[in-house]
Amino acid sequence: MYSLVFLGFSILMFFLSMMFNVMDLVLILEFHLFSVNSSSVVMTILLDWMSFLFMSFVLYISSMVILYSGDYMFGDLNIKRFILLVVMFVLSMMLLIISPNLISILLGWDGLGLVSYCLVIYYQNIKSYNAGMLTALSNRIGDVFLLLSIAWMLNYGSWNYYYYLDFYKEDSVMKIITFMVFMAALTKSAQIPFSSWLPAAMAAPTPVSSLVHSSTLVTAGIYLLIRFSFALNTVVLLLLLFIGTMTMFMAGLGANFEFDLKKIIALSTLSQLGLMMSILALGEWELSFFHLLTHALFKATLFMCAGCMIHNLNNCQDIRFMGSLIFSMPLTCSIFLISNLALCGLPFLSGFYSKDLILEILSLNYLNIYIYLIFFISTGLTVSYTFRLIYYVLLGNFNFISLNSLNESSFLMLSGMMGLIFFVIMGGSLLMWLIFPVPYFICLPLIMKMMALIVSIIGMGLGVLMSQISLSSKLMSLFYYKISLFLALMWNMPVLSTLGLNYSCLYLGKMYYKVFDQGWSEYFGGQNMYLLIKMNSMKLHFIFSQKLKILLLLLVIWMMVLLLMFF
Repeated sequence: MYSLVFLGFSILMFFLSMMFNVMDLVLILEFHLFSVNSSSVVMTILLDWMSFLFMSFVLYISSMVILYSGDYMFGDLNIKRFILLVVMFVLSMMLLIISPNLISILLGWDGLGLVSYCLVIYYQNIKSYNAGMLTALSNRIGDVFLLLSIAWMLNYGSWNYYYYLDFYKEDSVMKIITFMVFMAALTKSAQIPFSSWLPAAMAAPTPVSSLVHSSTLVTAGIYLLIRFSFALNTVVLLLLLFIGTMTMFMAGLGANFEFDLKKIIALSTLSQLGLMMSILALGEWELSFFHLLTHALFKATLFMCAGCMIHNLNNCQDIRFMGSLIFSMPLTCSIFLISNLALCGLPFLSGFYSKDLILEILSLNYLNIYIYLIFFISTGLTVSYTFRLIYYVLLGNFNFISLNSLNESSFLMLSGMMGLIFFVIMGGSLLMWLIFPVPYFICLPLIMKMMALIVSIIGMGLGVLMSQISLSSKLMSLFYYKISLFLALMWNMPVLSTLGLNYSCLYLGKMYYKVFDQGWSEYFGGQNMYLLIKMNSMKLHFIFSQKLKILLLLLVIWMMVLLLMFF
């Protein structure tokens, strides 16, 4: 039912987006809720082609995910609760998309954080709880920055940031607000140094991963920065560019050494988020939004295919146990292959239109050689881990339990994936005609024009080399074990953001508890005083209860004292 409702709304939003784009309309609706001491509390809704188009994509992907979940979560005792959590997740994202107001953005922002925590700990085990806490606490940092920016907005008399975008760059107060929003976006979109929660969130059920990594939670930060892009000053933009490129490079490198199927796709999301952030920092917010939409399509499909494979292999996620799945699950593997090639930017699939355009725009006006090289190296790494994944999952030797009966995914799962694969193939060209009124024509020297193709071919070769056709000691990553471990652990970021932050605080807390709470404060505090008083009162009670004996004893002592005094 939810699936059909979301699909209907998605189609409606898409046509509204086209109408608003053609007519160049922006609609701001204000609902006056109540007034307190002459201060009005107003709910504001911003409707333009961008918010309609993004809502259309979120609703379409979530409708397919809910359809897919019907079969994936079949037999789960709490399936209704799961579907309702997903619906709440989507509604929180809707609120965030249509809000030009920082208060209502915080409602959607916090809604996403809380519901994502509930979904990550859905499978109730220790790993899920740890991942859920890491996700929730990392996102809380962003919430704090957003709350601080709301407090700073009190300087202006309204929380509708949309009204003040024109003079953001000049105003010193607005520089602080934009920096706060920038920090909030970094935590939500898992940029360095807050990257470790994104692969950890893979503890959630696969349909949730499909929704989170394509169009909801991680894209919220990018979307907010796209809205604020007119206000970001040069310092923030340069910082964003550096962080975005480092995240893109780090995630691409990490994915080449990872063996967990879902974590590889999660690191691929992180890499693409870095790409969106970087191109946004170069001032191309429309390109960033374009890539955000095309990426949402093929990433949701990739996770759905991964879910089918994990489902068929008795919940095994290690790609070393897979192989030759193309023979037993041909349709699922075909969809997986198309989505992977779209991620690489194969010509005329949806990823190509945004990714190639980003690289060519970068080549046209690049800042320096570092930015130019890291963009293209990261693109090569994307192709590398994609082809490594294709080899391990689709082509190599089948390494799972013998006599294992694999079969094609069920009808509901396939219909969810088939609903998306059409747009993975056609979506890029469709969106390009919609978003850009005039087609880009970029004139570059031949070598720069071919650069994307050259790094893709090198990356492809590197990917095959990484898999090294065997799982014996000849595997490349086993020759350099420590380096492989360091790169696979995203430059030790998960360790730093869990043990690195927690250990010293928890150790200090323990020492304080032992030395003060249960140590000196016990001795000089109420407990020890109680014991002293109790002990003294018991002595006095003993004295007064033995009246005659004590009296005679005191008399003898008194006589002895008198004698000593006289003699």
